[in-house]
Amino acid sequence: MNADLYLKLTQTAIETSVFVALPILGLGLAAGLSVSIFQAATQINDASLAFIPKIASLVIALMLFGNFMVSKLVLFTQTIYAQIPHAIQ
Repeated sequence: MNADLYLKLTQTAIETSVFVALPILGLGLAAGLSVSIFQAATQINDASLAFIPKIASLVIALMLFGNFMVSKLVLFTQTIYAQIPHAIQ
C-alpha cells in the first residue's frame, strides 16, 4: 500500500465527515443565530429560549438529512472494507 492510497483514504474520510456533520451544524448555527438576533432585539436573556430551538433544529436536521448521512457513511465503510486486501499486500 503506497502513500497515494493513504492520502486518498484520508481525503475521503475528511470529506465524509464534513458531509455528514455539515447539515446538523448548519441548521444548528442558523437556529442559534436567529435566536441570538431575537434575544438582542427584544432584550430577553433566557437560557431555555436559546436551547430549545437548537435542539428542535437538530432533530429536524436528522429527520431531513438522516438518510443522506447514513448512505454517505455506508459508502465510506464499503470503500474502506474494499481497501483491506490492498492494505495487506
